[in-house]
Amino acid sequence: MPEAKDGDRRAVNTRDGGASQSPWRMAAQEFLRSKVGMAGLIIVLLMVLFSFVGPLLYHTDQINTNILQRNLAPSARFPLGTDTVGYDVLGRLMLAGQSSLEVGLAAAGIAAGFGTLWGAIAGFVGGWLDAIMMRIVDGFIAIPTILLVLLLAAIVTPSLGSVMIVLGFVSWLYTARLVRGEVLVIRTHEYIQAAKVSGDSAIGIVLRHVVRNVVGIVAVQATFAVANAILLLASLSFLGLGPPPPAVNWGGMLTTGLNYVFDNYWWQIYPAGICIVLTVVGFNLLGDAARDALDVRLQRRSTVGVGLATSGSEFILVPEEGGSR
Repeated sequence: MPEAKDGDRRAVNTRDGGASQSPWRMAAQEFLRSKVGMAGLIIVLLMVLFSFVGPLLYHTDQINTNILQRNLAPSARFPLGTDTVGYDVLGRLMLAGQSSLEVGLAAAGIAAGFGTLWGAIAGFVGGWLDAIMMRIVDGFIAIPTILLVLLLAAIVTPSLGSVMIVLGFVSWLYTARLVRGEVLVIRTHEYIQAAKVSGDSAIGIVLRHVVRNVVGIVAVQATFAVANAILLLASLSFLGLGPPPPAVNWGGMLTTGLNYVFDNYWWQIYPAGICIVLTVVGFNLLGDAARDALDVRLQRRSTVGVGLATSGSEFILVPEEGGSR
């Protein structure tokens, strides 16, 4: 049928045009088409703006206490009321958001950097070194995360910097396992063999060729690590092992508010909890969409057996061999 042949021709042209695009550009386009990804991105951006731009527009005194205005209900002057020492809760949420996001991003960065190098070296070198390095990872993974965090937090002096390092230490393990599995496949590729033949050192090959090919999965894992670090920070603060004052985070605010749960001071509990939930959900949605966009195997499976033809502004799936639409 002529119409089917025209569709096949358009499908072939579309595939040829798509083949000329770089993988990163294709991933970006796939991410922008994802409603889940855009929802997560919007939530994360709103929380970042709320935490870092909000204090520039909504000025409050978060240094000096005022016992005369403690535990005030929400009003025009205090949109979310005040806490037990007279701090404006809305301004406190903004300040706490800065600490929570900074700790989450720093922990994810530490986990991504150290975990990538650990997994890449173990997977590329292989042999006895791989066995030893991965048994170390397995040993730490066997310990419940919250127990490991509590142990490390009890050893080091609590501070914002030490909490970042502790959370980064417990987060790199899963990144290392993911990277190691990917490197086991990458090291069999021809360009890696060519680099070995040309005399490049193992470290040079890992840094120049291997690491750049696992950036995608590391970036995806990092988004989940941010959400996990924020939850762990809230757990530490809830148990009294978080950064001490004057540092403040959403978990610490939630802990303080729960002490007055029977006094019906809801504004000291729900806002902090909602901020934690929104931020964690936003980063998880962002990670899910990024994983789908960067999953090359999923993109390959979606193009097997069908061609993508365009008719006006609509996309039409057309069989590659014979048949009609």
